[in-house]
Amino acid sequence: MSIPFPVRIQAAVVRAAYALPQGLRRAFAGKAEVRDGQTLALDAQVILKFQRMSKATMVMPGGVGPSRDEMEYARHLVGGRTIASVAVRDVGIPQEQGELAARLYTPGGVGKGSGLLVYVHGGGWVVGSLESHDHVARFLAERGRVRVLSVGYRLAPEHAFPAGLEDVQAALDYAFAKAVDLGADPERIAIGGDSAGGNLAAVTVQQAVRRGGPVPVFQLLLYPVTDLSTKRDSHRHFAETYFLTSDNMDWFADRYAPEPLDRTDPRISPLLAEDLAGLPPTYLSTAGFDPLRDEGEAYAQALREAGVDVYLSRQSDLIHGYANYIGVGHRFAEATAEAAEALRKAVGA
Repeated sequence: MSIPFPVRIQAAVVRAAYALPQGLRRAFAGKAEVRDGQTLALDAQVILKFQRMSKATMVMPGGVGPSRDEMEYARHLVGGRTIASVAVRDVGIPQEQGELAARLYTPGGVGKGSGLLVYVHGGGWVVGSLESHDHVARFLAERGRVRVLSVGYRLAPEHAFPAGLEDVQAALDYAFAKAVDLGADPERIAIGGDSAGGNLAAVTVQQAVRRGGPVPVFQLLLYPVTDLSTKRDSHRHFAETYFLTSDNMDWFADRYAPEPLDRTDPRISPLLAEDLAGLPPTYLSTAGFDPLRDEGEAYAQALREAGVDVYLSRQSDLIHGYANYIGVGHRFAEATAEAAEALRKAVGA
């Protein structure tokens, strides 16, 4: 798909800003921001300055449609150049509701019998798509040396809970059943996701353990949503200003799990599951300037207390959604590369 000319111009402006000497970037971004004992990365301040100038937000005033358009638009600005060494093909996953769209990413030089990551994109269960996270999937495939099966699950509010969860469960079942056809080793299947995708991935793993079927050998959770039943201190510290706001999360939650759904249900809030024993080794990252920070770290602690091997990584100087910004600056890619390295060590070539 060709990129519209105005978008190419704006992307060039963003890249040019990040190419400036550090002093000029600091002058553009403004005084260093410190909150809750953390200093925001200059790379993050620059992208926030652009977002404030353009008045872009995670939720557009026009509602669902414009919000989805905004996320698709943003990937052209901050996703970076396409990693062409990763081969891509569309995959249809059969299920009761009709064929589920997915996309298989295979990095160059990775042969048959590789590890496979079932990847679930973020976007508050409402926005995001295979396209919006194409650059993230390519990055994880290339750096992690694994195949990546990215899942195009149904979105709210047209398809509220549990539709998206059912789709991710179907995708995981498909990955195990068709691993050889996908070029993967069924003993080296991982699952992961970012934000709301991390929520769906975490719940899917819990459900897999409870069902007694095959369970992924690793989970990769980037700044996941883990508890919609309450708000912790990070919601207060970062309620606004840092792209994802506390009000944004309320808007997403109201569309994904509207009343009278019980948000203490562990299928919505995986942190509240009674038993977390038996879950696979986990890499879980949080962003310091993120309303979701504290609930993500609470989930890591709960996993540890249940005997799960967890590596918790707080990217204290970054904002929510940092994996989507890997095409600008260096700090976003650096943080995402850490996650990819954990994936490589767990199931990669």
